[in-house]
Amino acid sequence: QVQLVESGGGLAQAGGSLRLICAASGRILSINYMGWYRQAPGKQRELVAAITSGGNINYADSVKGRFTISRDNAKNTVYLQMNSLKPEDTAVFYCAADILNSDYDVKWYWGQGTQVTVSS
Repeated sequence: QVQLVESGGGLAQAGGSLRLICAASGRILSINYMGWYRQAPGKQRELVAAITSGGNINYADSVKGRFTISRDNAKNTVYLQMNSLKPEDTAVFYCAADILNSDYDVKWYWGQGTQVTVSS
């Protein structure tokens, strides 16, 4: 069984910073893609940032220059450093990963989500 557990969400003021952490655990052989998505009330879930095991990174235009994604492959952990936060960043943030598990199946996993609220 594989789990993704997020932490680090909370309340921040506009212009402030938060750091999200997502740790994958369980019967994992390898992880290629790890990403952060978010869903604001009444909106569709959208990609925020993603990183592959080889270090290729992709950001949503709305967060470029403000957010930084990184990962520790040895710890199966991905981070999202969020700076210069804006009220429009308020959303539930989800971690996602494309994981080869011990059954030799490649599956897509989601975390439970963590709330990020930015006050003006």
